[in-house]
Order: sequence, then structure tokens, then C-alpha cells
Amino acid sequence: MSAIKIITNNENETMAVGEKLAPMFKKGSIITLTGDLGAGKTHFVKGFARGLGSSELVTSPTFTILNIYENATLPIYHFDMYRLSSIEEAESLGFEEYFDTKNLDGISLVEWPEQVEGLIKSEHTEIEIKKLDDEKREIIIRRKS
Repeated sequence: MSAIKIITNNENETMAVGEKLAPMFKKGSIITLTGDLGAGKTHFVKGFARGLGSSELVTSPTFTILNIYENATLPIYHFDMYRLSSIEEAESLGFEEYFDTKNLDGISLVEWPEQVEGLIKSEHTEIEIKKLDDEKREIIIRRKS
């Protein structure tokens, strides 16, 4: 499958893309979010959560590493792996259960997955967000196995 590319002109449009895509994902889905600092990964997750019916305040889990949003049609597990330095560190925190697609009861969204390379072993969706200028973004969606 080839990549899908979407251009957004501001953070509201980036959130709208997340909101529109969310209902397409089912229980056990894993989504990785890549892009530079400030690219809009958390804004995408804000829209995604809204798209699953969540009214919770979505914030970056930079310091907590994991935020869980449960008042949606499915639980949302929002990770920020930026502060982790290895797959072993993630495993020591018990995170591998959130990447077992057969037993996952919700959807896992992972910012900075490159920090824990190899932790996600199953097929998943990669969403890359590129900064084109201060506001404009290119969102690239592809399946990874």
C-alpha cells in the first residue's frame, strides 16, 4: 500500500485529520507518530481522541510517558517515548502489553517510537508529520509490518 499524504494549514486542521481518521481504527490498533519537536503529534492525538468521543483534556505525556483516556468508545493509550533510551527501559516499565495487538483492549498511539526501536513488533500504522513552515504540515500515513 502506498502512503497517503495530507497537507494541513494550521493545528486545527491537523486535529481535524486525527478526528476523521480515528473511527477507522479498531480495538488492538497501534499507531506510531513521528516528526520533529513541535510538528503537531499531540495535536493529532487531541483530534483522534475527539474522533472517538472523548471529551478529556489531551496533553503530551512527556513526563508521565503514558496518558490513558477512557471516556471514549475505546480506551486510548497515548505514549511519549522521548525520555526513554531503550527498548529495555520500556519493557521494565511494563509497556509491552500495550503493543500486543491480540490482547490490547484499546488503541495505542506512540510519539517518538524511534526511542524504543523494536518494541512494536506487530503490523501498525505510522503517521509522520513534517513541518513545512510555522503552521503548514504534511501528514504521511503508511502501514508498517
